[in-house]
Amino acid sequence: MSVTVYAPASMGNVGVGFDLLGAALAPIDGQLLGDKVTVSAAEQGIELTASGRWADKLPQAAQDNIVYQCAEFFLSALSSQQGLTLHLEKNLPVGSGLGSSASSVVAALYALNEFFDRPYDQQALLKLMGDFEGKISGSIHYDNVAPCYLGGMQLMLDAPGQICDAIPHFKQWYWVVAYPGISLSTAKMRALLPAQYDKAVTIDFGRYLSAFVHAAYQGNSELALNVLKDVLAEPYRADGIPGYGDARAALKELGMLTTGISGSGPTLFSVTDNLEIAQQAQAWLAQHYLVNEQGFSHICKLDEQGTRRC
Repeated sequence: MSVTVYAPASMGNVGVGFDLLGAALAPIDGQLLGDKVTVSAAEQGIELTASGRWADKLPQAAQDNIVYQCAEFFLSALSSQQGLTLHLEKNLPVGSGLGSSASSVVAALYALNEFFDRPYDQQALLKLMGDFEGKISGSIHYDNVAPCYLGGMQLMLDAPGQICDAIPHFKQWYWVVAYPGISLSTAKMRALLPAQYDKAVTIDFGRYLSAFVHAAYQGNSELALNVLKDVLAEPYRADGIPGYGDARAALKELGMLTTGISGSGPTLFSVTDNLEIAQQAQAWLAQHYLVNEQGFSHICKLDEQGTRRC
């Protein structure tokens, strides 16, 4: 038996919802922007191989790879002696702000859960995904793993028995995302944030996020765009992302409706409801925001499927 699973890239925060809002991404050209994990039976032990554009950025020792650790956990939790062969197709750059570690973790745990006939239900598996992703990022946050796993746009609830829930999203929006080709540590970008915030800032944060969720349920795109503002992270992280300020100004001149930082960066996202403007923005970013051949840009919609078997 062999199980192959794809887990899409994701945007944490989505600007307005620091640590509380996330969305899964699907390029409109049909490309799969995310990691794949294949799990199959072996005679004994755990063997991990890797391929893909960013496989060379992974830990040298298999035991240090989070996918290997996911398999170790499953075998231990199930008291199983089953041998496993795992293959990780690493298609997301590490430290990109596109949920790279979440994609690997979600794909691995989903595939293992399928391989062992689903011992974990959806909420239990989601919690496990958050725990493992937290080992990499330094703290447990679900704004990447939840949309990566479940698809769409997810609001973190942290309520008894329900970690998150989907909220409506604007299907007419195009999300232009651009990764410049450099990596930034999530832990280091989080360290740029102040230990405390002014009361007025926290009030603005609550107002913008609640208004965005309200607009999503009302289908009010204009209101949603007006309040899609990041007052907690972007003011402190923007200067740490080369070229971000210039890109944001240029995208506004091109007619993009709003721009923000995907996760902790350096990937940015920019929103429009006009495909021609999205294509112009993508072309500008390819010429001015990408700094090397590792960079890329995609025009996306939100991935409504989330993680799935291939």
